[in-house]
Amino acid sequence: MTEDNNSSTTEFILIGFTDQPHLKTLLFIVFFAIYLVTMVGNLGLVALIYMERRLHTPMYIFLGNLALMDSCCSCAITPKMLENFFSADKRISFLECMAQFYFLCLAETADCFLLAAMAYDRYVAICSPLQYHIKMSKKLCIQMTTGTYIIANLHSIVQVGLLLGLTFCGSNQINHFFCDNLPLYKLSCVDPYINNLIRLLLAGLIQIVTITVLVVSYFYILFTIFTMKSKGGRSKALSTCSSHFLSVSMFYGSLLFVYVQPHSVNEGDKDKAGAVFYTLIIPLLNPFIYSLRNKEVINAIKRIMNNSFFLK
Repeated sequence: MTEDNNSSTTEFILIGFTDQPHLKTLLFIVFFAIYLVTMVGNLGLVALIYMERRLHTPMYIFLGNLALMDSCCSCAITPKMLENFFSADKRISFLECMAQFYFLCLAETADCFLLAAMAYDRYVAICSPLQYHIKMSKKLCIQMTTGTYIIANLHSIVQVGLLLGLTFCGSNQINHFFCDNLPLYKLSCVDPYINNLIRLLLAGLIQIVTITVLVVSYFYILFTIFTMKSKGGRSKALSTCSSHFLSVSMFYGSLLFVYVQPHSVNEGDKDKAGAVFYTLIIPLLNPFIYSLRNKEVINAIKRIMNNSFFLK
């Protein structure tokens, strides 16, 4: 809300998806169902990995943290989005907006590094299987996970700081369903050029580092797989990487679609479609991508269900 041209904005209005009442009800039901399945799937996967000692390996520790960050991403966005479907004013306070963006940035940055860590883990497992427990020790796994959260927190703090350095004194309507930096830069009444440049440099550095790890890891993985003499060995190696490769492709594809395309600030509905995919659909799909084709996860679920049955 703004009092005059010199007053600063204390709250924003999230435009959301539509003003059509019948579409609001339908979208609420769809996104509420997505939210429930996302939380049950991701938190269930975290609990499964925590309880099942056989899954206390680097790959599943990274996977558990990925599921935790997907839950964080969904929690940061979906509750407010669901509330706004039936809210008269769709207001969000300035501090709530900054908090929402902070946790979204935290989750997305952590996802980048966790996916890269998982790629490196697969590289070691396939290319150096005899040295796996040496190269991917528990200590290194903890260091990589801790480093991921430190970098993700620092990046989020800087990105929020760039937004706090701006002045919002004009329109307070955000043409989105959550607080994101690009729509907020558009509302700034000062030139956000320097802020946007720093944002791009930091985001670009993170993408370059993590994508480089992914590309190099998969180059050696594929080279090793296609030089294997055993067809069974090639099939097994490919199956261990297929879920991760699918998740990486969807995640980076949607991020590049939203943030790298020219003039993405002005694309409106096109950005919303891409944002729905990487903030809501990918967190929904990830637990199933990593579980349905993973024999160790399926066997762990069966063991827990059998133990629960016998306890009764």
